[in-house]
Amino acid sequence: MKNKAIRLHPRDNVGVALSNLENLEAILVDGEKYTVTHAIPAKHKFALKELSTGSEILMYGVTIGEATQPISKGEPITLTNIRHKASPYSLSYGQYEWNPLPSLDKSFMGYLREDGQVGTANYWLVFPLVFCENQNIQTLQEAFEIALGKKKVNPYVDLILSEIHSVDFSEKIQSTPKSSGLNTTFENIDDVRFITHQLGCGGTRRDAQTLCRLLAGYVNHPNVAGATVLSLGCQNAEFRLLEERLNEIQWDAKKPLIHCDQQDLGTTKALLQFAIKKTVEGLKSANQVKRSLQPISKLVIGLECGGSDGFSGISANPVLGRVSDLVISNNGSAILSEFPELCGAEQNLINRCKEKETAEKFIHLMKTYDADAKAVGSGFDMNPSPGNIKDGLLTDAMKSLGAAKKGGLAPVADVLDYTEYIQRPGLNLLCTPGNDVESTTGLASAGANIILFTTGLGTPTGNPICPVIKVSSNDAVADKMPDIIDFSTGGVISGEKSVEECGDELLDLVLQVASGEIKTKAELNRNFDFIPWKRGVSL
Repeated sequence: MKNKAIRLHPRDNVGVALSNLENLEAILVDGEKYTVTHAIPAKHKFALKELSTGSEILMYGVTIGEATQPISKGEPITLTNIRHKASPYSLSYGQYEWNPLPSLDKSFMGYLREDGQVGTANYWLVFPLVFCENQNIQTLQEAFEIALGKKKVNPYVDLILSEIHSVDFSEKIQSTPKSSGLNTTFENIDDVRFITHQLGCGGTRRDAQTLCRLLAGYVNHPNVAGATVLSLGCQNAEFRLLEERLNEIQWDAKKPLIHCDQQDLGTTKALLQFAIKKTVEGLKSANQVKRSLQPISKLVIGLECGGSDGFSGISANPVLGRVSDLVISNNGSAILSEFPELCGAEQNLINRCKEKETAEKFIHLMKTYDADAKAVGSGFDMNPSPGNIKDGLLTDAMKSLGAAKKGGLAPVADVLDYTEYIQRPGLNLLCTPGNDVESTTGLASAGANIILFTTGLGTPTGNPICPVIKVSSNDAVADKMPDIIDFSTGGVISGEKSVEECGDELLDLVLQVASGEIKTKAELNRNFDFIPWKRGVSL
């Protein structure tokens, strides 16, 4: 018989409804009988004992809130009777013991770069250093997509016409783009990818420097063969800043980097002709690289969540933790992002740090970020979105303890600030906001060559240079959004599968995507999102 509710840790004083519970319904949790005092929707929580005002609310064995009024046994936990509270944390390191998982005889077909990194795709990247060049980027994008067979006819044109003329054109709507003609010309190039943004001038010098550092990570990324860069010539985000950062992070080989300066070249036509000529030359060179058999140790998995629900911390996020531990046990790397969504999980992560300096850096970044957020009238406690709250994630600590499950159990090898590039194999913590696109943008810049993205509510987010695999926490959203979700962990909620079984299956999908055998839904829908983080402003 399927469990209707669960206690996640022996210390917890709240349970989680796995299905809708009726008013006065009797249920069993760990063999003890409870009667719920109100109807409780699936994913929401209820008290497992009498709680007085000020009592700490415990989930995952730690504090996720405190009671603002007495709560009776079986009563729903809501924003009317609890508020955010997180456990304090302090410095510790080097005492954590972990037994790696068994080695796997698995591999993937990737693009080996001269610097030793391995790409899961082979892209040529085109981007501006300043928003003034966005229109020229869009012109280049349209020209290349038509020439290389990537141009997608907007499937909703016929729908508009049907509304205007009252004629049914609905059957003509297509959910995915037509097959590409790119590989008939450049058989080893997966795509030419284009980025636009609203930064590069005005704003602060810090924003311009951050943008150049971020874009340098994209150029250095193993999925990128080379890049074409457009600049106006007078912007704050100077080309020299991009070059300086590349010199810091590029190792043994320099990638082709084509600089097109409009004020130097003159007319728009001259700029675009130069950019096209040099880019095609770059594509011909990049086409010489072919996929080859590569070990799991060359995987760098980005760990992300967005549109989370009350099941995310029970199914999808622990499944990602399993994949992370499998990859790290085989000498690969994983990057856990979204620092506002680690609030309450700090002590566990600090305890797992291998070195004192790593733990100190994590504490410094967490405290600085929280202080910056409070300085603009916010704070980590304001992270949960209306959608999170509606689906059972009431406080930031409640959300964070579930989100941290993506990082598995491996020791923390390194802590990276935003725009820093991965240097050490193992589990890395990357300071990004909880904002989905700002965070995935940062994960790609840090060197993640594939991103696993959990969601309970559904989101189309993708990335220009890094395949994004959407993992749902429940079957309902996977069934409702099959054009967005790549993999469902709903079997964990129903009891049909274990976290370990789902994790092993997901790793097989990761290797297929990394080999180019399967395209993610975000790739098929061409969801290529890029938003740099303006620090202190976003959670």
